[in-house]
Amino acid sequence: MPSTLSVIELTQKLLAFDTINPPGNEEDCLLWLCDYLKIQGFEVSKHPFGVRRMNLIARIKGRSSGAPLAFSGHLDTVPLGSTPWQYAPFGGDIVDGKIFGRGSSDMKAAVAAFIVACINQREAIRAGCGVVLLLTGGEETGCDGARALIGDPSVDLPRPAAVIVGEATANYPIIGHKGALWLRCETQGKTAHGAMPELGINAIYLAADAIGKIRSFEIGPPHPLMKKPTLNVGTVRGGLNINSVPDHASFDVDLRTDPSVVHPALINRLQNHLSDAVTITALVDLPAVLTDSLHPWIKRVIDACQPLHAEPITPRIVPYFTDAAVLLNAVGNPPCVILGPGEPNMAHQTDEYCDVQSLAACVALYQRLIGEFSQPG
Repeated sequence: MPSTLSVIELTQKLLAFDTINPPGNEEDCLLWLCDYLKIQGFEVSKHPFGVRRMNLIARIKGRSSGAPLAFSGHLDTVPLGSTPWQYAPFGGDIVDGKIFGRGSSDMKAAVAAFIVACINQREAIRAGCGVVLLLTGGEETGCDGARALIGDPSVDLPRPAAVIVGEATANYPIIGHKGALWLRCETQGKTAHGAMPELGINAIYLAADAIGKIRSFEIGPPHPLMKKPTLNVGTVRGGLNINSVPDHASFDVDLRTDPSVVHPALINRLQNHLSDAVTITALVDLPAVLTDSLHPWIKRVIDACQPLHAEPITPRIVPYFTDAAVLLNAVGNPPCVILGPGEPNMAHQTDEYCDVQSLAACVALYQRLIGEFSQPG
Protein backbone atom coordinates (compact mmCIF):
# COMPACT_ATOMS: atom_id res chain seq x y z
CA MET A 1 0.00 0.00 0.00
CA PRO A 2 1.44 3.43 -0.93
CA SER A 3 2.22 5.67 2.04
CA THR A 4 0.06 8.46 0.60
CA LEU A 5 -2.54 8.69 -2.17
CA SER A 6 -3.78 11.70 -4.09
CA VAL A 7 -7.45 12.53 -3.79
CA ILE A 8 -8.06 11.04 -7.26
CA GLU A 9 -6.23 7.83 -6.36
CA LEU A 10 -8.07 7.52 -3.06
CA THR A 11 -11.44 8.16 -4.74
CA GLN A 12 -10.68 5.49 -7.35
CA LYS A 13 -9.68 3.05 -4.63
CA LEU A 14 -12.96 3.59 -2.76
CA LEU A 15 -14.99 3.35 -5.98
CA ALA A 16 -13.42 -0.04 -6.74
CA PHE A 17 -15.23 -1.59 -3.76
CA ASP A 18 -18.79 -2.76 -4.45
CA THR A 19 -20.73 -1.38 -1.48
CA ILE A 20 -24.17 -1.40 -3.08
CA ASN A 21 -26.87 -1.32 -0.40
CA PRO A 22 -28.65 -3.65 -0.10
CA PRO A 23 -26.75 -5.65 0.99
CA GLY A 24 -24.05 -3.03 1.74
CA ASN A 25 -20.95 -5.19 2.26
CA GLU A 26 -19.02 -2.13 3.45
CA GLU A 27 -16.63 -4.28 5.51
CA ASP A 28 -13.93 -4.82 2.88
CA CYS A 29 -13.86 -1.15 1.95
CA LEU A 30 -13.72 0.03 5.55
CA LEU A 31 -11.12 -2.55 6.58
CA TRP A 32 -8.88 -1.30 3.78
CA LEU A 33 -9.57 2.28 4.82
CA CYS A 34 -8.84 1.39 8.44
CA ASP A 35 -5.33 0.21 7.51
CA TYR A 36 -4.75 3.25 5.32
CA LEU A 37 -5.84 5.71 8.00
CA LYS A 38 -3.60 4.05 10.57
CA ILE A 39 -0.61 4.52 8.26
CA GLN A 40 -1.54 8.20 8.01
CA GLY A 41 -1.52 8.69 11.78
CA PHE A 42 -5.19 8.25 12.68
CA GLU A 43 -6.41 6.30 15.68
CA VAL A 44 -9.13 4.03 14.30
CA SER A 45 -11.86 1.95 15.92
CA LYS A 46 -13.99 -0.55 13.99
CA HIS A 47 -17.67 -1.06 14.77
CA PRO A 48 -19.42 -3.95 12.96
CA PHE A 49 -23.23 -3.82 12.87
CA GLY A 50 -24.12 -6.90 10.84
CA VAL A 51 -22.76 -9.51 8.46
CA ARG A 52 -20.11 -7.72 6.36
CA ARG A 53 -21.43 -4.37 7.64
CA MET A 54 -19.18 -1.87 9.37
CA ASN A 55 -18.68 1.67 10.69
CA LEU A 56 -15.38 3.36 11.52
CA ILE A 57 -14.43 6.20 13.85
CA ALA A 58 -11.01 7.72 13.08
CA ARG A 59 -9.31 10.42 15.13
CA ILE A 60 -6.30 12.68 15.10
CA LYS A 61 -6.10 14.15 18.56
CA GLY A 62 -5.08 17.75 19.17
CA ARG A 63 -3.02 19.27 21.95
CA SER A 64 -5.66 21.91 22.65
CA SER A 65 -8.42 21.16 25.14
CA GLY A 66 -11.23 22.27 22.80
CA ALA A 67 -13.71 20.01 21.04
CA PRO A 68 -12.67 18.59 17.65
CA LEU A 69 -14.03 19.21 14.16
CA ALA A 70 -15.95 16.21 12.79
CA PHE A 71 -16.48 14.98 9.24
CA SER A 72 -19.29 12.54 8.43
CA GLY A 73 -19.47 10.30 5.39
CA HIS A 74 -21.06 7.02 4.31
CA LEU A 75 -19.50 4.34 2.14
CA ASP A 76 -22.58 2.46 0.96
CA THR A 77 -24.19 3.26 -2.38
CA VAL A 78 -27.52 2.69 -4.11
CA PRO A 79 -27.95 -0.09 -6.73
CA LEU A 80 -26.84 0.42 -10.32
CA GLY A 81 -30.34 0.46 -11.82
CA SER A 82 -31.54 -1.31 -14.94
CA THR A 83 -30.10 1.12 -17.52
CA PRO A 84 -26.71 -0.01 -18.89
CA TRP A 85 -23.70 2.06 -17.85
CA GLN A 86 -21.36 3.51 -20.47
CA TYR A 87 -18.52 3.56 -17.91
CA ALA A 88 -17.53 0.79 -15.51
CA PRO A 89 -19.46 1.48 -12.28
CA PHE A 90 -16.49 0.39 -10.14
CA GLY A 91 -13.76 1.56 -12.51
CA GLY A 92 -13.15 5.16 -11.49
CA ASP A 93 -12.57 6.15 -15.13
CA ILE A 94 -11.65 9.79 -15.73
CA VAL A 95 -13.16 11.17 -18.94
CA ASP A 96 -13.54 14.84 -19.89
CA GLY A 97 -12.65 16.04 -16.42
CA LYS A 98 -15.11 13.72 -14.65
CA ILE A 99 -14.46 10.71 -12.46
CA PHE A 100 -17.12 8.05 -13.06
CA GLY A 101 -18.41 5.37 -10.72
CA ARG A 102 -21.26 4.40 -8.45
CA GLY A 103 -20.85 6.53 -5.36
CA SER A 104 -18.56 9.11 -6.93
CA SER A 105 -20.87 12.02 -6.12
CA ASP A 106 -22.80 10.21 -3.37
CA MET A 107 -20.35 10.27 -1.65
CA LYS A 108 -17.00 8.48 -1.91
CA ALA A 109 -15.25 11.45 -3.53
CA ALA A 110 -16.14 13.58 -0.50
CA VAL A 111 -14.80 10.91 1.87
CA ALA A 112 -11.55 10.90 -0.09
CA ALA A 113 -11.48 14.71 -0.06
CA PHE A 114 -11.81 15.12 3.70
CA ILE A 115 -9.33 12.32 4.39
CA VAL A 116 -6.73 13.92 2.10
CA ALA A 117 -7.44 17.36 3.59
CA CYS A 118 -6.89 15.99 7.11
CA ILE A 119 -3.66 14.28 6.08
CA ASN A 120 -2.38 17.51 4.52
CA GLN A 121 -3.32 19.44 7.69
CA ARG A 122 -2.06 16.90 10.23
CA GLU A 123 0.27 19.30 12.01
CA ALA A 124 -2.39 22.02 12.30
CA ILE A 125 -4.86 19.44 13.59
CA ARG A 126 -2.42 18.17 16.22
CA ALA A 127 -1.62 21.71 17.31
CA GLY A 128 -5.32 22.51 17.59
CA CYS A 129 -8.40 20.69 18.83
CA GLY A 130 -8.15 17.57 16.70
CA VAL A 131 -10.43 15.99 14.13
CA VAL A 132 -12.72 12.97 14.05
CA LEU A 133 -14.10 11.08 11.05
CA LEU A 134 -17.44 9.30 11.37
CA LEU A 135 -17.49 6.78 8.51
CA THR A 136 -20.66 4.73 8.23
CA GLY A 137 -22.40 2.06 6.25
CA GLY A 138 -26.10 1.69 5.68
CA GLU A 139 -27.00 5.35 5.14
CA GLU A 140 -28.93 4.82 1.92
CA THR A 141 -31.57 2.63 3.57
CA GLY A 142 -32.36 4.92 6.49
CA CYS A 143 -29.08 5.63 8.33
CA ASP A 144 -28.82 2.04 9.61
CA GLY A 145 -25.08 2.29 10.30
CA ALA A 146 -25.31 5.61 12.13
CA ARG A 147 -28.22 4.26 14.17
CA ALA A 148 -26.16 1.20 15.14
CA LEU A 149 -23.21 3.43 16.03
CA ILE A 150 -25.13 5.60 18.49
CA GLY A 151 -27.01 2.59 19.89
CA ASP A 152 -23.85 0.68 20.84
CA PRO A 153 -22.91 1.49 24.47
CA SER A 154 -19.31 0.40 23.82
CA VAL A 155 -18.79 3.15 21.23
CA ASP A 156 -16.90 6.24 22.43
CA LEU A 157 -18.86 8.90 20.56
CA PRO A 158 -17.10 12.24 20.09
CA ARG A 159 -18.51 15.59 21.20
CA PRO A 160 -17.39 17.75 18.27
CA ALA A 161 -17.63 21.52 18.12
CA ALA A 162 -18.93 21.34 14.54
CA VAL A 163 -19.79 18.74 11.90
CA ILE A 164 -19.25 18.73 8.13
CA VAL A 165 -21.32 16.16 6.21
CA GLY A 166 -19.73 15.56 2.82
CA GLU A 167 -22.88 14.87 0.78
CA ALA A 168 -23.11 16.13 -2.80
CA THR A 169 -23.59 19.93 -2.87
CA ALA A 170 -21.15 21.05 -5.61
CA ASN A 171 -19.20 22.79 -2.81
CA TYR A 172 -22.19 24.94 -1.83
CA PRO A 173 -22.77 25.14 1.94
CA ILE A 174 -26.14 23.70 2.99
CA ILE A 175 -27.38 24.42 6.52
CA GLY A 176 -30.02 21.73 6.85
CA HIS A 177 -32.30 19.11 5.38
CA LYS A 178 -35.85 17.92 5.72
CA GLY A 179 -36.87 15.15 8.07
CA ALA A 180 -38.01 11.80 6.69
CA LEU A 181 -40.89 9.76 8.05
CA TRP A 182 -41.56 6.53 6.16
CA LEU A 183 -44.78 4.77 7.13
CA ARG A 184 -46.35 1.43 6.26
CA CYS A 185 -50.14 1.56 6.16
CA GLU A 186 -51.89 -1.83 6.27
CA THR A 187 -55.50 -2.88 5.79
CA GLN A 188 -57.05 -6.16 6.89
CA GLY A 189 -60.03 -7.74 5.12
CA LYS A 190 -61.60 -11.18 4.82
CA THR A 191 -60.74 -13.68 2.13
CA ALA A 192 -63.32 -15.36 -0.09
CA HIS A 193 -63.56 -16.95 -3.51
CA GLY A 194 -63.24 -14.46 -6.33
CA ALA A 195 -66.51 -15.70 -7.79
CA MET A 196 -68.30 -14.85 -4.55
CA PRO A 197 -66.73 -11.51 -3.49
CA GLU A 198 -69.81 -10.57 -1.46
CA LEU A 199 -68.67 -13.13 1.14
CA GLY A 200 -65.35 -11.36 1.73
CA ILE A 201 -63.96 -7.95 2.59
CA ASN A 202 -61.51 -6.71 -0.02
CA ALA A 203 -58.39 -5.29 1.69
CA ILE A 204 -57.25 -3.70 -1.59
CA TYR A 205 -60.44 -1.65 -1.74
CA LEU A 206 -59.84 -0.52 1.85
CA ALA A 207 -56.30 0.48 0.93
CA ALA A 208 -57.53 2.29 -2.19
CA ASP A 209 -60.02 4.26 -0.07
CA ALA A 210 -57.22 5.17 2.35
CA ILE A 211 -54.91 6.26 -0.50
CA GLY A 212 -57.69 8.48 -1.78
CA LYS A 213 -58.05 10.05 1.65
CA ILE A 214 -54.33 10.55 2.14
CA ARG A 215 -54.11 12.82 -0.89
CA SER A 216 -56.07 15.45 1.03
CA PHE A 217 -54.00 15.16 4.21
CA GLU A 218 -52.23 18.38 5.26
CA ILE A 219 -48.91 17.84 7.03
CA GLY A 220 -48.46 21.46 8.03
CA PRO A 221 -47.86 24.99 6.77
CA PRO A 222 -44.84 25.94 4.63
CA HIS A 223 -41.55 26.48 6.45
CA PRO A 224 -39.69 29.76 5.69
CA LEU A 225 -36.67 27.88 4.35
CA MET A 226 -37.81 24.29 3.81
CA LYS A 227 -41.07 25.26 2.08
CA LYS A 228 -44.08 22.92 2.18
CA PRO A 229 -43.78 19.44 3.72
CA THR A 230 -44.40 16.67 1.19
CA LEU A 231 -46.18 13.31 1.09
CA ASN A 232 -45.82 10.54 -1.46
CA VAL A 233 -47.28 7.03 -1.68
CA GLY A 234 -44.36 5.05 -3.05
CA THR A 235 -45.46 1.39 -3.03
CA VAL A 236 -48.71 -0.60 -2.95
CA ARG A 237 -49.01 -4.34 -2.24
CA GLY A 238 -52.00 -6.66 -2.01
CA GLY A 239 -53.50 -9.94 -3.04
CA LEU A 240 -52.11 -13.41 -3.56
CA ASN A 241 -54.03 -14.61 -6.62
CA ILE A 242 -56.54 -13.18 -9.07
CA ASN A 243 -59.44 -15.43 -8.08
CA SER A 244 -59.49 -14.65 -4.35
CA VAL A 245 -60.68 -11.67 -2.35
CA PRO A 246 -57.49 -10.28 -0.78
CA ASP A 247 -57.52 -10.17 3.02
CA HIS A 248 -54.40 -8.00 3.37
CA ALA A 249 -52.97 -4.96 1.58
CA SER A 250 -50.44 -2.29 2.37
CA PHE A 251 -48.99 0.91 1.00
CA ASP A 252 -45.89 2.84 2.02
CA VAL A 253 -45.83 6.60 2.52
CA ASP A 254 -42.81 8.93 2.36
CA LEU A 255 -43.28 12.19 4.28
CA ARG A 256 -40.63 14.95 4.28
CA THR A 257 -40.95 17.39 7.15
CA ASP A 258 -39.47 20.54 8.70
CA PRO A 259 -38.26 21.08 12.29
CA SER A 260 -41.68 22.32 13.45
CA VAL A 261 -43.35 18.97 12.68
CA VAL A 262 -43.46 16.53 15.62
CA HIS A 263 -43.48 13.07 14.08
CA PRO A 264 -45.48 11.15 16.75
CA ALA A 265 -48.19 13.84 16.65
CA LEU A 266 -48.16 13.68 12.84
CA ILE A 267 -48.69 9.91 12.91
CA ASN A 268 -51.63 10.36 15.30
CA ARG A 269 -53.24 12.96 13.02
CA LEU A 270 -52.79 10.72 10.00
CA GLN A 271 -54.30 7.77 11.90
CA ASN A 272 -57.38 9.85 12.73
CA HIS A 273 -57.58 10.99 9.10
CA LEU A 274 -57.51 7.43 7.76
CA SER A 275 -59.62 5.81 10.55
CA ASP A 276 -59.00 2.57 12.41
CA ALA A 277 -59.40 0.60 9.18
CA VAL A 278 -55.70 1.31 8.61
CA THR A 279 -52.80 0.21 10.82
CA ILE A 280 -49.77 2.53 10.64
CA THR A 281 -46.18 1.47 11.43
CA ALA A 282 -43.13 3.73 11.22
CA LEU A 283 -40.34 2.27 9.07
CA VAL A 284 -37.90 5.22 9.15
CA ASP A 285 -38.13 8.20 11.49
CA LEU A 286 -35.46 10.86 10.92
CA PRO A 287 -35.78 14.44 12.20
CA ALA A 288 -35.11 17.53 10.14
CA VAL A 289 -31.71 19.20 10.55
CA LEU A 290 -31.23 22.96 10.58
CA THR A 291 -28.39 25.17 11.84
CA ASP A 292 -28.79 28.93 12.24
CA SER A 293 -27.25 30.64 9.21
CA LEU A 294 -25.99 33.40 11.55
CA HIS A 295 -23.98 31.00 13.71
CA PRO A 296 -20.35 32.29 13.73
CA TRP A 297 -18.91 29.01 12.44
CA ILE A 298 -21.49 28.78 9.65
CA LYS A 299 -20.61 32.32 8.62
CA ARG A 300 -16.94 31.29 8.43
CA VAL A 301 -17.86 28.31 6.25
CA ILE A 302 -19.88 30.58 3.94
CA ASP A 303 -16.94 32.99 3.68
CA ALA A 304 -14.64 30.10 2.75
CA CYS A 305 -17.06 28.80 0.10
CA GLN A 306 -17.92 32.17 -1.48
CA PRO A 307 -14.86 32.36 -3.82
CA LEU A 308 -16.09 29.14 -5.49
CA HIS A 309 -19.46 30.66 -6.46
CA ALA A 310 -20.31 33.61 -8.69
CA GLU A 311 -23.50 34.61 -6.87
CA PRO A 312 -23.72 35.54 -3.17
CA ILE A 313 -24.30 32.46 -1.03
CA THR A 314 -27.73 32.37 0.60
CA PRO A 315 -29.17 29.95 3.21
CA ARG A 316 -30.23 26.70 1.55
CA ILE A 317 -31.47 23.27 2.60
CA VAL A 318 -31.86 19.99 0.72
CA PRO A 319 -34.89 17.66 0.72
CA TYR A 320 -32.94 14.42 1.15
CA PHE A 321 -31.78 13.11 4.55
CA THR A 322 -28.22 12.52 5.80
CA ASP A 323 -26.58 10.73 8.72
CA ALA A 324 -26.71 14.07 10.55
CA ALA A 325 -30.37 13.31 11.33
CA VAL A 326 -29.20 10.46 13.58
CA LEU A 327 -25.76 11.63 14.69
CA LEU A 328 -26.25 15.25 15.71
CA ASN A 329 -28.42 14.71 18.77
CA ALA A 330 -26.15 11.87 19.93
CA VAL A 331 -23.00 14.03 19.76
CA GLY A 332 -24.41 17.13 21.47
CA ASN A 333 -26.21 19.00 18.64
CA PRO A 334 -23.23 20.98 17.33
CA PRO A 335 -23.59 23.28 14.30
CA CYS A 336 -23.61 21.31 11.07
CA VAL A 337 -23.07 22.08 7.40
CA ILE A 338 -23.63 19.74 4.45
CA LEU A 339 -20.78 20.39 2.03
CA GLY A 340 -19.18 18.17 -0.58
CA PRO A 341 -17.75 18.10 -4.11
CA GLY A 342 -20.34 15.81 -5.68
CA GLU A 343 -22.89 16.89 -8.25
CA PRO A 344 -26.35 16.94 -6.59
CA ASN A 345 -28.11 15.89 -9.81
CA MET A 346 -25.76 12.92 -10.23
CA ALA A 347 -26.69 11.11 -7.02
CA HIS A 348 -28.32 7.73 -7.80
CA GLN A 349 -27.98 8.31 -11.57
CA THR A 350 -26.65 5.99 -14.27
CA ASP A 351 -23.03 6.92 -15.15
CA GLU A 352 -22.73 8.86 -11.91
CA TYR A 353 -19.69 11.12 -11.81
CA CYS A 354 -17.93 13.80 -9.77
CA ASP A 355 -16.25 16.75 -11.44
CA VAL A 356 -12.46 16.51 -10.93
CA GLN A 357 -12.02 20.28 -10.57
CA SER A 358 -14.79 20.37 -7.96
CA LEU A 359 -13.06 17.54 -6.10
CA ALA A 360 -9.71 19.37 -6.06
CA ALA A 361 -11.42 22.60 -4.97
CA CYS A 362 -13.14 20.73 -2.15
CA VAL A 363 -9.84 19.42 -0.79
CA ALA A 364 -8.54 23.00 -0.66
CA LEU A 365 -11.80 24.16 0.92
CA TYR A 366 -11.73 21.47 3.60
CA GLN A 367 -8.07 22.27 4.29
CA ARG A 368 -8.94 25.93 4.80
CA LEU A 369 -11.79 25.06 7.17
CA ILE A 370 -9.53 22.68 9.11
CA GLY A 371 -6.80 25.30 9.31
CA GLU A 372 -9.16 28.05 10.48
CA PHE A 373 -10.77 25.70 12.99
CA SER A 374 -7.37 24.78 14.40
CA GLN A 375 -6.37 28.40 14.98
CA PRO A 376 -7.08 29.91 18.40
CA GLY A 377 -9.78 32.59 18.71
